[in-house]
Amino acid sequence: MTEKPGVVVTGVSGRMGQMLASEVQKSERLALVGALEREGHPWVGRDLGVCMGGTENGVIVTDDALDAFAKAQAVIDFTAPAATVAFAELAAQARAVHVIGTTGLSEDDLKKLHVAARHAVIVRAGNMSLGVNLLTRVTRQVAAALDADWDIEIVESHHNQKVDAPSGTALMLGEAAAEGRGVDLSEVSDRGRDGITGKRERGHIGFHALRGGDVVGEHEVIFATAGERISLKHIASDRALFARGALKAALWGQDKGPGEYDMLDVLGLDD
Repeated sequence: MTEKPGVVVTGVSGRMGQMLASEVQKSERLALVGALEREGHPWVGRDLGVCMGGTENGVIVTDDALDAFAKAQAVIDFTAPAATVAFAELAAQARAVHVIGTTGLSEDDLKKLHVAARHAVIVRAGNMSLGVNLLTRVTRQVAAALDADWDIEIVESHHNQKVDAPSGTALMLGEAAAEGRGVDLSEVSDRGRDGITGKRERGHIGFHALRGGDVVGEHEVIFATAGERISLKHIASDRALFARGALKAALWGQDKGPGEYDMLDVLGLDD
């Protein structure tokens, strides 16, 4: 057992998975002890360093999540909803901190994560960056200060390979705005208007998703009323910032009790 907390990265062949693995290997406080891929993936059984185009690093890619998690103190997971839900149960059995950056989770998925969090630490966020989490807090504060005469619109841009919309970050910002307003987002959410929609509903929160090229991530929250607008915007230009945030969460969770946390907790920004 290494003295540094051991980390397993799931979905390690993906763009984010490789970034996470690289950042863990650079870390002086964490050790990469496992790399997970789906059954039948060509990387399974091979050295991760070689698969990533470098030299051997001694970490063999596996499809056995239970065995991999048993050796780890943290699991960092940016995969897909079904996989994340399954991993949550196994991570809880291993009492490993489960850091989740997966987006597109349904209400049913979240209920299952809630059950897993009774036994282990889950840190889940639609975005792991410091800047976005500051933006989330500011969005909540601004929404609380302005009444429903101020329309709220959230615009997000991502690369053309992203499969879910609105992004997890956009939804996180929408939840913050709704919380500031004291309303339920599900009751006031407008998604990508099209056709003859009629006038904008007072108090609603609009979402718009742009997809193209290799955009890492851009999010803007617009507060608009007669005669003036407030625009809050975050631009990510380097995917490594999300990986570094995930590593910070994995370390932060090591001495915490079972439960569900987010990056505002990790960064000490929660009220």
